[in-house]
Amino acid sequence: MADLMSLDMRSKIAADSSNDLFNNYPESPRVLVTGGAGFIGGAMVRRLLRQADVQVFNLDKLGYASDLTWLNQLDSDARERHHLLRINLTDQKSTREAVLSADPNLVLHLAAESHVDRSIAGPTVFIESNIIGTFNLLQAVLNHWQQLPQKRQQHFRLHHISTDEVFGSLGENGRFSETTPYYPRSPYAASKAASDHIVRAWYHTYGLPVVISNCSNNFGPWQFPDKLIPVVILKALAGESIPLYGNGTNVRDWLYVEDHVDALLLAATRGRLGTSYCVGGYGERSNRQVVEVICALLDRFHPDSAPHGRLITHVPDRPGHDHRYAIDPARIAAELGWKPRHHFEAALETTVRWYLEHLAWCQHVKKSGEYFGERLGLVT
Repeated sequence: MADLMSLDMRSKIAADSSNDLFNNYPESPRVLVTGGAGFIGGAMVRRLLRQADVQVFNLDKLGYASDLTWLNQLDSDARERHHLLRINLTDQKSTREAVLSADPNLVLHLAAESHVDRSIAGPTVFIESNIIGTFNLLQAVLNHWQQLPQKRQQHFRLHHISTDEVFGSLGENGRFSETTPYYPRSPYAASKAASDHIVRAWYHTYGLPVVISNCSNNFGPWQFPDKLIPVVILKALAGESIPLYGNGTNVRDWLYVEDHVDALLLAATRGRLGTSYCVGGYGERSNRQVVEVICALLDRFHPDSAPHGRLITHVPDRPGHDHRYAIDPARIAAELGWKPRHHFEAALETTVRWYLEHLAWCQHVKKSGEYFGERLGLVT
């Protein structure tokens, strides 16, 4: 319990201190968050709504992984400052109208189709959402920015949030940085790489004030249960086989979602225009290690069905599965003073506890998203 309390306190301190990031705005900030009903976007919206002087415009198409039930946990003031814009970015006219109505000072572009396995099975929606959707947003935001008074133009920014998967796969050594060449190897990664390049082009060609960041694997509460950590938790609790791709040695750099929100707010408000920032959690773990830690935690919390590790089952690997991701966050540390506040094991325990306490939510979103724990991403 001490670890849980310390995590909560650190998150509160970060939320309080993030008020200062908006002090230089010429008026009350109006923040447009795309994908604010998703996992990372939702964490961002919840953080922003703790700021009494921030109006949040949540642009989301409300797809299979979207969820807004957490709004019920916010106070009335926060709910009044949340404005839902149910828009699909692939609709150019609606996107332009939504940006004009939100009239933002800051745009945080988190909306994306993001599940690699789903991109293998159905790449079309990834190309449409991540590439065409980003293009439509950029055009709408450029039009909005060009019409702003000079003082507002000077403080306006668009922050495009991307992934480390655009860099491809690492060997046993080295880490990704802002100068790593792009080498995407899945439809998802390729669509995000394309959107990164488009954003950079709008900065260099049209002068649109943008910042880009590439993050490692996020985890934490409220993540839709088709990603590794919630899948393992729910499979283990149900006594079902826990699928482990290939030999389980693929490595990811795990980043607690609240640490990512810290980094995004710093980069969005203090980062150098036209610059990219790599955000990683110093949390390199193999998939097998992550699964085994989760099983060990469940052995503590549900000893009657232990050992949960007996459920681990090797399954055929994902097509084109990248071997290793790891990020060097030296630039954002040096320029903006960011570093992760949460250690992987403590944050993972917090996450496991949260899912155990929200099993009804898991069943609700799985049903509404029409996902029932089946294997995704198989090439037929």
